[in-house]
Amino acid sequence: MNKKTARAHTNIALIKYWGKANPDLKLPLMSSLSMTLDAFYTDTTFEHSPELTENSFYLNGQKQDLSSSKRVFEYIKRLQKMYGFNDHFKISSINHVPTAAGLASSASAFAALAASFASSYQLDLDKKDLSKLARLGSGSATRSVYGGFVIWEKGNSHDTSFATSLIEKPAWDLQMLAVEVNTHPKEISSSTGMKLAQSSPFYQNWLARNQEEIDLMKKAIDNKDFTQLGELSELSANEMHSLNLTSQPSFTYFSPQTIALINLVHKLRQQGIECYYTIDAGPNVKILTKHNYTEKIVNSVQELFPNVKIVTAGFGPGVTILN
Repeated sequence: MNKKTARAHTNIALIKYWGKANPDLKLPLMSSLSMTLDAFYTDTTFEHSPELTENSFYLNGQKQDLSSSKRVFEYIKRLQKMYGFNDHFKISSINHVPTAAGLASSASAFAALAASFASSYQLDLDKKDLSKLARLGSGSATRSVYGGFVIWEKGNSHDTSFATSLIEKPAWDLQMLAVEVNTHPKEISSSTGMKLAQSSPFYQNWLARNQEEIDLMKKAIDNKDFTQLGELSELSANEMHSLNLTSQPSFTYFSPQTIALINLVHKLRQQGIECYYTIDAGPNVKILTKHNYTEKIVNSVQELFPNVKIVTAGFGPGVTILN
C-alpha cells in the first residue's frame, strides 16, 4: 500500500525559538521547549504511485495551484531525493488549525506530512529521525512529532538538531486557552519576522540567556511548579516580541485585542486567578491556567470580546499513523 494517513498536533513553544542559524536546514539559533496541544491537529494523506501523472496537493478538499503548492512540493522532492525516490505523489491535508495565524499550523502540517511520507515509503524511521525530516519542512514541526512536553535541542547540523520528549503524557492540571482574536493569515511571515528580529540590539542578550531559561523550565516541569512555568512562558513571549518591536525596521504581530487580553491576564492575576499568557507569531493569545480557573477566565474574555472564539486545550499526543 503506497498510501498512508498521519495525524500530528500543533505545539506551542513555552521557551521560544525565533531565529535560524541555517535557513536551508532550518537549524535554530536557540533551543526551545514546547507543549503539544490536543485541540489543534492536521490529518495528511500521502500517496505515491507510478500510475499518477502529476503531483497534486489538496488542502481542506481544495486543489491548490502551483504557487500555493510550491513549498510542499519542494519539501517532498527534497525528501524523495534523500531516499532515492522520484515517483509522482498526491497529498491531501485537512487542517484543523487556522493557517498562518500564529497557532502553529505549519508545525502540525509538516509533522503529519513527514510521517505520512515516511510510512508510505516504509522507511521505518524512529521518532528522532522523523523529527529531523519534519524540521526540514518547518522548524517547529520537529517538536510536533512528540506529545506532552518536548525539547528541541538546537544542534549545529542536520544530524544534531532534533526534538526529544521530556514527558510524553504529563500528569499535570494544565490547560491552555487559545483565544482566536484574528484567524487571517499574518502580514509578516515567521521567516521574515525572524530575520528582522535579529537586527534588534537586544537579540544577542536574549540568545545568551537561552540555555538558562531552558534549564529553569525543565526544573519547573520536574517540580510541577505551575507558577514558575507560567512566569517563564510569559517572559519568553515578551522577550521574543520585544525583539520585534526593537528591530530595524520595527514591527509587531500584536493587535489592539492582543494588548487588551494581556491586560486582562494581569488583572485576573491581581484577583487571585492564576494564569499566564504566551503569544507566537500572530495576534492570538494563549492563556495557561489550571482547570478550576478556566470557566472564570473564559467568562472574563467573553465579557471583553463577546464574539471571540476560545478553544480549551490540554496535552496532545505525538504523531500517529491513522491508516
